[in-house]
Amino acid sequence: MSLKVVILAAGKGTRMRSSLPKVLQPLAGKPLLQHVIERAKNLAANQILTVVGHQSHLVEEVMSDQGVDFVLQAEQLGTGHAVQQVIPYIQDDDTLLVLYGDVPLTTSATLKDLLSLIDHQHPLALLTLNLTNPTGYGRILRDQHHQVTAIVEQKDASPAQLQVTEVNTGILAANGAKIKHWLTQLQSNNAQGEYYLTDIIALAVADGFAVQTTQPLMEMEVLGVNDKIQLANLERQYQYSLAKELMLQGATLIDPSRIDIRGQVRIGQDVEIDANVVFEGNVHLGHRVRIGANCILKDVNLGDDTIIHPFSHLDGVTLGKHVSVGPYARLRPGTELADEVRIGNFVETKQARIARGSKVNHLSYIGDTVMGEECNIGAGTITCNYDGANKHQTLIGDRVFVGSDTQLVAPVTIGDDATIGAGSTITKPVVASELTLSRSKQVTIKGWQKPTKKAKS
Repeated sequence: MSLKVVILAAGKGTRMRSSLPKVLQPLAGKPLLQHVIERAKNLAANQILTVVGHQSHLVEEVMSDQGVDFVLQAEQLGTGHAVQQVIPYIQDDDTLLVLYGDVPLTTSATLKDLLSLIDHQHPLALLTLNLTNPTGYGRILRDQHHQVTAIVEQKDASPAQLQVTEVNTGILAANGAKIKHWLTQLQSNNAQGEYYLTDIIALAVADGFAVQTTQPLMEMEVLGVNDKIQLANLERQYQYSLAKELMLQGATLIDPSRIDIRGQVRIGQDVEIDANVVFEGNVHLGHRVRIGANCILKDVNLGDDTIIHPFSHLDGVTLGKHVSVGPYARLRPGTELADEVRIGNFVETKQARIARGSKVNHLSYIGDTVMGEECNIGAGTITCNYDGANKHQTLIGDRVFVGSDTQLVAPVTIGDDATIGAGSTITKPVVASELTLSRSKQVTIKGWQKPTKKAKS
């Protein structure tokens, strides 16, 4: 059996009130459509066919690296018409799975359950859901034997049919030969004047086939997105589900409703995360890591017992064990901190490798720097690494003490155990184990008078 997945992603999404196509709206930091594509890949689909229409060029450009084939639906004449566009790609012995670019959170387990229902005697299976308030959804109609007979859309339903609470999610699986046959029989004699994919259910029943159904574990799995309110609600539901996963792994979340995960987070034991923390990309937190409130961590690896104090921003960094960062620190890509390093408030680093036990505690910029062990960098120290055209490196040995308000003009080397006096501008190599400083002579001008304001005329 060959699995083909078709993702319907051609709609305008008018209610989004956005120049961005609906399927490119972000959920947890990724376009809605990317979530659906990733689910299809988890099923080991032989081919993923994405039907595009509105702003198709933009959708194809953004999703160009996702390994899918795009099929154009030039006119949007309904879901049935959209699936008709992929008929040339479907072989008779394929199983076709139909997904939607604005329904991003269906789990792989639910989809596998749906696919397992397809066999020679049962060429069509639906994913349905029971809702307390089914308004807006197509209703599943069943006979006295509880067999599915048809799906009726909200606008075409009778008052009695509107009382049905089992609804169509739109997600279905079908045998390739059968669905190609049913797609060619669709008609547009309905209130919308469109070709409904749901009409294939009645066609299958007419051909003598029993339609199989299954349901997801969570309603969230089949919720679609039509406007920014629904997008925001789904974001919060999804984020809370991710927060619960972290807590089940042992993390302590001070407020599970105020955490955002926009990537993958792996944690050790006894991790503590305060409110309003955002994780992006690939994040690994070792044992007993603590993250303060209002931090942003992107593509980071934190060693055991490391503390990130509030309002810190870490991007593309690797930290050892027992490291302390912040508050209000910014660690930029290429920063590598060894065990027991301390980075304090209002410190910025970039392309900096700092060895065990060194400290940069206050108001400093350390860029393009290799720093040895047990250094102490005073407040206001700057590595001047950019000459306006090229970047240059600063090399700092072990046990170096740099006084406050010092500029290290790269390229420059500081020897082991050197001391640099406060207020120095260092442009030449600093000798090991000696005191080096550059400081203008302090003078007092006797008799100097402060200027006074002129009287207003």
